Amino acid sequence: MTHESLPGHTPEPRFEPYNGPAAGWGALKSVAAFWLDSKQPIKNIRALLKTNQHGGFDCPGCAWGDDPNGGRIQFCENGAKAVNWEATKRQVGRDFFARHSVSELLQRSDHWLEYQGRLVEPMRYDASTDRYQPIGWDEAFTLIADHLNRLDSPDQAEFYTSGRASNEAAFLYQLFVRTFGTNNFPDCSNMCHEASGVGLSQTIGTGKGTVTFDDFAEADAIFIFGQNPGTNHPRMLAPLSEAVRRGAQVVCFNPLKERGLQRFQDPQAIHDMLKNGSEPLNTAYFRPALGGDMAAVRGMVKCLVTWDEEARANGQPAVLDWDFINEQTQGLAAYLAMVRMTTWAQIESQSGLTRADIEVAADIYRKAKSVMVCWAMGITQHRHSVPAVQELVNLQLLRGNIGRPGAGLCPVRGHSNVQGDRTMGIDEKAPAPLLDALEREFGIQVPRHQGHNTVEAIEAMDRGEARVFIGLGGNFAQATPDTALTHKALANCDLTVQISTKLNRSHLITGKDALILPCLGRTDIDQQASGPQAVTVEDSFSMIHASYGQLPPQSDRMKSEPAIIAGMAKATLGNRPLDWDAVIADYDRIRDCIARTIPGFENFNERLKQSRGFYLGNPARERRWQTAGGRAGFSPNPLPDDLLHDRVKASGQTPDVILQTLRSHDQYNTTVYGLNDRYRGVSGQRRVVFMNADDIKRLGLEDGERVDMTSLWEDGRQRSVTGFKVLAYDIPAGQAAAYYPETNPLVPLESRGEGSHTPTSKFIAIKLTRSAAQDDDRILAAG
Repeated sequence: MTHESLPGHTPEPRFEPYNGPAAGWGALKSVAAFWLDSKQPIKNIRALLKTNQHGGFDCPGCAWGDDPNGGRIQFCENGAKAVNWEATKRQVGRDFFARHSVSELLQRSDHWLEYQGRLVEPMRYDASTDRYQPIGWDEAFTLIADHLNRLDSPDQAEFYTSGRASNEAAFLYQLFVRTFGTNNFPDCSNMCHEASGVGLSQTIGTGKGTVTFDDFAEADAIFIFGQNPGTNHPRMLAPLSEAVRRGAQVVCFNPLKERGLQRFQDPQAIHDMLKNGSEPLNTAYFRPALGGDMAAVRGMVKCLVTWDEEARANGQPAVLDWDFINEQTQGLAAYLAMVRMTTWAQIESQSGLTRADIEVAADIYRKAKSVMVCWAMGITQHRHSVPAVQELVNLQLLRGNIGRPGAGLCPVRGHSNVQGDRTMGIDEKAPAPLLDALEREFGIQVPRHQGHNTVEAIEAMDRGEARVFIGLGGNFAQATPDTALTHKALANCDLTVQISTKLNRSHLITGKDALILPCLGRTDIDQQASGPQAVTVEDSFSMIHASYGQLPPQSDRMKSEPAIIAGMAKATLGNRPLDWDAVIADYDRIRDCIARTIPGFENFNERLKQSRGFYLGNPARERRWQTAGGRAGFSPNPLPDDLLHDRVKASGQTPDVILQTLRSHDQYNTTVYGLNDRYRGVSGQRRVVFMNADDIKRLGLEDGERVDMTSLWEDGRQRSVTGFKVLAYDIPAGQAAAYYPETNPLVPLESRGEGSHTPTSKFIAIKLTRSAAQDDDRILAAG
């Protein structure tokens, strides 16, 4: 293992196409590097073996569910990175901040900031010295309470939640905030899968997926839209590989040929590893235009409807499941009228696929008895993301592919408990039954008006209408769109509070007053008055798991997330609406409160003793449709007239290319573990833009030179990023791709999904110009 392969070191920038499989030996080498770099490898290997195990801890990475028949190893490469990244011996405390001013730290890269280690004591920003200084916990809680209680209205505070927060923390957080008097709950789901929740709720009556892990073993076909599981959900590769081996069809729709959707080498398969073999991960791969998935699915539906009409006219078996349609659905006539109005010319133009390609995909779908449809942010981060999700629902309804084994809808969530946080009530537009239950259980009156989502919170802070920001985890300053505007909005606050495990840029974008509150991570033992505590999470399949930390905390000045929330609540509200100290002494008491207020959690503590947790349930999986008409609904959405936003066209310029933002393989959300992207062949750099070779030539550029990128939007503001190296890549003409958060400054805050407010990070109209800076390659690469 070379020195340059270790995290925290910047290797020479280079680009070499990667020809190996996903996972395999490359994954093992990467895991070993992060394991050794943690500075406590023996402790961490013991902890890793407890990842996603009964009595162990839930992976702090993605929300992919556990294999109920899985063995000793239940973590992937990125899970191992997340564990070792969190369980490092490096520390950030008073000595660190004495050496570094905030102005100096702002010049560092996101990777460098997080690499410095775990936050180990509460800190308060001192503007006069431009440094953070230690502060006591009680003093910090009192400061927060003073700011909150001085507000003219509770709606002048924003309470952000990251998907890392446990169910227990999320429940206490929403109870504290609603008792305080607001529904301002911007959270990370607003930026990723909000469109899934909206689209599914309107059509099948629940905002969650309808499948379980076991369905992957029974599906005849699995369709994957806008998702890169090799980097974002690596444990998904194993069931996909098994599906292909047993003869199921795995059909991928993705503009980029992602290695994690092409070939897979299972690190737990000794035979594959010894012979260095790999398995294919798909049986068909289609490359639509950015934003063209909805049109592609509409084309598939058009094929199925035509084939059904022909079959029935000729006395042959129907293609569509008419028994299911007639008994379980509503709105088919209006939807079919919309399908017939949609022309093949529009479908081909918008999808970027030929009619012949779409017919192949539709034929695979027709021949499969049970079909699963999976998707991620390639679907949800567009202006028409809600209609796109609903078009996937329409496709599944036509053949009854919801509510039976091997079939269903599977939005693959990102952060480990982003779905659970919403279940616990982190929702700016919470359903009335939840609010009713809170009032009954706790004898309080909760606000009923809609609060702010993430985009609305940024706008409110920018206008000066929101004066306090509290972030429960995450990296709000970098994860959000329109970075310059977001930073300005945060700096406009009277107080910003960041509850965090590691240093990140959000700690450096301070309000007039600012606190860093260091919390325990998923790997840390959470010792309270009654003993070590478990927290719980909900995965993408609605399974509830217990998680017990395995490693002693690095400092006795760190607190758990529930304890921090209780401390803020007690200082702000007193012992109302419950005894905050009592519930922190024993988290079973928190779960008892959850059991009495959140449907599906009855006998919570008892059911949690099951070795693999318990299934929360999903009414749509049982074909119980909690919709206005009591049936699943077809959605007659037209295709967008134009994928290009009117405000882009109003800028008076024609985009050079359409850019999508994406993650590197050494990254999870905004956490950058290293400067490599193994599957795309990139090493030692992040400020790169992947482009089609013909586009590079068309624009008068050269492969390897640096460019500045400016997004097009008609509002008089310039949004640019500079010094990105052009890399000729196998990407469809007219498209480009680059990493976030480096390119988040290009996403206008007003460019959001209709009905979801999700930033349109997968469709950014940009112009490119040759950069004035072409040298200092290593410095530019590291950002």
